[in-house]
Amino acid sequence: MNLEITTQVMLWGGGLAFILGAVANKTNFCTMGAVSDWVNMGDTGRMRAWFLAVAVAIIGVSLFEVMSVLDTSTSRVPYRSSVFFWPRYLLGGVMFGVGMTLASGCGNKNLIRIGGGNLKSIFVVLVAGAMAYVMTRTDFYGVVFHSWMLPISPNLAAINIPDQSIGSLVGALVGAESPASLNLYFGLGLSILLLVVIFRSKDFRTSLDLVMGGLVVGLVVLGGWYITGGPMGVAWMEAVEFMDTPPPSTGTQSYTFINPMGEALTYLASPGKFSLITFGVAALFGVILGSFTYALVSRSFRIEWFVNLSDFIRHMIGAVLMGIGGVLAMGCTIGQGVTGVSTLAVGSFMAMGAIILGSALTMKVQYYKLVYEEEASFSKALLTGLVDLKLLPESLRKLEAV
Repeated sequence: MNLEITTQVMLWGGGLAFILGAVANKTNFCTMGAVSDWVNMGDTGRMRAWFLAVAVAIIGVSLFEVMSVLDTSTSRVPYRSSVFFWPRYLLGGVMFGVGMTLASGCGNKNLIRIGGGNLKSIFVVLVAGAMAYVMTRTDFYGVVFHSWMLPISPNLAAINIPDQSIGSLVGALVGAESPASLNLYFGLGLSILLLVVIFRSKDFRTSLDLVMGGLVVGLVVLGGWYITGGPMGVAWMEAVEFMDTPPPSTGTQSYTFINPMGEALTYLASPGKFSLITFGVAALFGVILGSFTYALVSRSFRIEWFVNLSDFIRHMIGAVLMGIGGVLAMGCTIGQGVTGVSTLAVGSFMAMGAIILGSALTMKVQYYKLVYEEEASFSKALLTGLVDLKLLPESLRKLEAV
């Protein structure tokens, strides 16, 4: 029975990930691409698709929680933790944003590219997975980051705030009797606002791929929460509780792709131990297989390789930053940008913003250094990029806008 329920969870999780991989490949759903379109061309289509996924996931989680179908407050990735690790969200998010830009895509996008024949992405996933392994299975995180981040991260429980969800924070400020219940109202309100802004664009409304991509990603993330936190998830955790050697990484969770890359390396080192296949590992393989299947059906499968040594080095540096930053920020563009945000955790919104900032700034720096070559030092390109993003006054611009 234990094996049966665990297998069911893995199959359902992998099956939804298969759909995610196929649809994301077909619709070109890409969070780094969304930032690139916005920063470089002023096109917000793919950004609207990303936020449509966010809105769908928030609505679903808010309704599931008020109906007591699941509780994301006890999720395996502690998005709503009472310890507000703001340095992790900011530093990890920026690192991940820089890394995914250098590596030509976030974790999910690189998995999709593997399915489409991109050999470069195999190296990116392996290196990012190795860094995730180092962050989670060695003392590296504790020594380099946790030792100084914890002392400056406030514990909200010490001031009688149960967690960092928007409902709990606002409820505590206004003295609500049940602060967490406010998440329903904030979730629905925020989602409706997002949907109004998203669908104001006629170009977006008339693009089947963009709408389908956002809807499917949001529903898949919601499905992940339901599988692991709903009735099946409850049965799964009850079965695991009585096992002598319970499988790793059990608990209420949804889709995220950086830490599972490290878990996948652990499994691949002992492929005969099926107990090492976690929900995240099943999802990782599901995305690759879904993308591969679509690539074959659409005849878009193409082998790609590094252009030159510089291209290889850039991707490897990006992969290192993705692996470290993704674990540090407790998620990637999907793991925090959709899954985490669906819990209305303030830290998840902060991490998502930091990821976007890191990616946008990297694109600006690359652009100005390409246009101005020797004249554009890193500092000049960075300051000018910050000015372009309206984060610094125009008087600090160092390079002429092109």
